[in-house]
Amino acid sequence: MAQPKTPLQTGKYYHIYNRGIDRCDLFRENENYEYFLALYGRYISPIANTLAWVLMKNHFHLLVQILPPDRWGNLTPHPEGFQNLRGVEPEKRINQQFSNLFNAYSKAFNKRYDRTGSLLEHSFRRKEIDSTEYLKRVIVYIHHNPVKHGFCETPSGYPWSSYHACISIKPTKLQRETVIGWFGNTTEFIRRHNGKMETDDIEQWLELES
Repeated sequence: MAQPKTPLQTGKYYHIYNRGIDRCDLFRENENYEYFLALYGRYISPIANTLAWVLMKNHFHLLVQILPPDRWGNLTPHPEGFQNLRGVEPEKRINQQFSNLFNAYSKAFNKRYDRTGSLLEHSFRRKEIDSTEYLKRVIVYIHHNPVKHGFCETPSGYPWSSYHACISIKPTKLQRETVIGWFGNTTEFIRRHNGKMETDDIEQWLELES
């Protein structure tokens, strides 16, 4: 019997991840990545700080901190979501925002490629993180995903992750100062990312029911 999903609560950090059903591709061309990020900005940025992300061909990872309702930005009602937002409990609204993101992307992807049915494997998974050291490990893990899967030799060689936003000085919605502060400075951030990373323990942790 499946365990209840970990609730998404304000102020807490979560590693959120999912993959294509039967490991099918979620992203086939650059426009797909760009559209997903645009939808992310519409649905998730108003309710959460983003610390790290990576979009792979058939899966993705996000690291977010859920904001309290009094800090939420403008929420756009979704045609298949809550039409009347009054009285909606924050936890339900948070989950709805993520569902709206994934539903909107799936619908657009299916229309573009003339496919039907589910695109994502299951309801999105999430893991609460309550340790700064583990937050750092998850950030490195997320940015190392393209290395692990053979797309590049270092995190800097992959375009569809938050790695470049972390080391850049360009304006970004990513919580760059917070992330770099956890590592101490940018030099240490880069050093931790350029080293070899053992991922077995994190992946075993992710495979547990979440």
